[in-house]
Amino acid sequence: MDIIGMTNMSEARLAREAEICYVTVAAITDYDCWHPSHETVTVEMIINNLNKNVVNAKRIIKETIPLIEKGKACSCHGALKYAIVTNPKIVPAETKKN
Repeated sequence: MDIIGMTNMSEARLAREAEICYVTVAAITDYDCWHPSHETVTVEMIINNLNKNVVNAKRIIKETIPLIEKGKACSCHGALKYAIVTNPKIVPAETKKN
């Protein structure tokens, strides 16, 4: 399935830099007019899909939060472990402070 949109790329990158767990949940409500093999989108279709997405999002949150609390979800907390390759002994104190 293709999803159009890149609106969360910067958030994902910043979360990685801050070693924060981050995930995108993409919930599709309709096909835009560009998709020739699908019927015309109606408000009723969008609302119906939106309601299904709410149920799915709640289930995802309910199942995911316990994993995060137990530290089993990912290794984001150590994402930058090898990001800095400069010998710490030569990094100026002011740079470390900043």
